[in-house]
Amino acid sequence: MLFLSACSTKKEEVHQEHVQGDIQEKTASASQLPKFLDKQKEEIRMVYQVAGMATDIIKWMPCYCGCGESVGHQSNLNCFIKEVNSDGSVVWDDHGTRCGVCMQIAVESVQLKQQGKSLKEIRDYIDKKYEKGYGNPTKTPMPV
Repeated sequence: MLFLSACSTKKEEVHQEHVQGDIQEKTASASQLPKFLDKQKEEIRMVYQVAGMATDIIKWMPCYCGCGESVGHQSNLNCFIKEVNSDGSVVWDDHGTRCGVCMQIAVESVQLKQQGKSLKEIRDYIDKKYEKGYGNPTKTPMPV
């Protein structure tokens, strides 16, 4: 099981934006979680920690909640992180706080990677598991 910790003792100005109903907030790095998670359940904060540390995995995984069509997400990563800037700062998105499908795909992807699965094997698993009974997948490129 993956355990990551992220904390910051610095007081910083919080800059949040609302984009198509989602809150987006920038932090200095992936190790600093956004303030919009402060009142969320511990499980949700943990998934955001995992997402922040596993961008190289979940950027290759589609999301099947319909967010590709509804808010223009390109992968499961966008359910948690809009972008990682060249200076290492992260623009977080709160979409994942309201979506069990998003969170489940992220956690399963990281667990499968920890079990030694390749990105292609993980992608095949996610596509097969969520192809029926869920929303249309994001238009996520296949892992290289």
